[in-house]
Amino acid sequence: MAAQLDDLDRKILAELQADASQSLDEIARKVGSSKTPVWNRIRKMKEQGVITRQTAILDAEALGLEACFFVLIRTSEHEAEWQRKFLKTLKERPEVLEAHRLAGDIDYILKVRVRNARAYDTFYQALISEVKIYNVTALLSMEEIKSTTVLPL
Repeated sequence: MAAQLDDLDRKILAELQADASQSLDEIARKVGSSKTPVWNRIRKMKEQGVITRQTAILDAEALGLEACFFVLIRTSEHEAEWQRKFLKTLKERPEVLEAHRLAGDIDYILKVRVRNARAYDTFYQALISEVKIYNVTALLSMEEIKSTTVLPL
């Protein structure tokens, strides 16, 4: 069930999404409130699970992680044990930034960030050695056109 948010909550969230390192004073000034109510609302939204964590967003290319692959996975395995092992494997691989289970012809899609094609192959070899996969298709992103963590409020 969606949390009940008012305009002030949404303004606070917009400020946090833009820059979570802002001080409470800065956020309060920008949203037209004072520090204590802003702090209380942030605390409440954390308790409700609206704000799950605060983190730094790093530039992958600046860190040498220049290749982004979208990996399409089809499997003939759908048993609970296979799924448990597959999900555990994905969670343990730092290269996997996102993993989604899909409806349709493709069972899973992964977003994988690595240094280059050779590093992707190392990832791929490790993945298929851990779990049985029917078909894997890797698509190299040539250009990132849009990437954001900002949710529409």
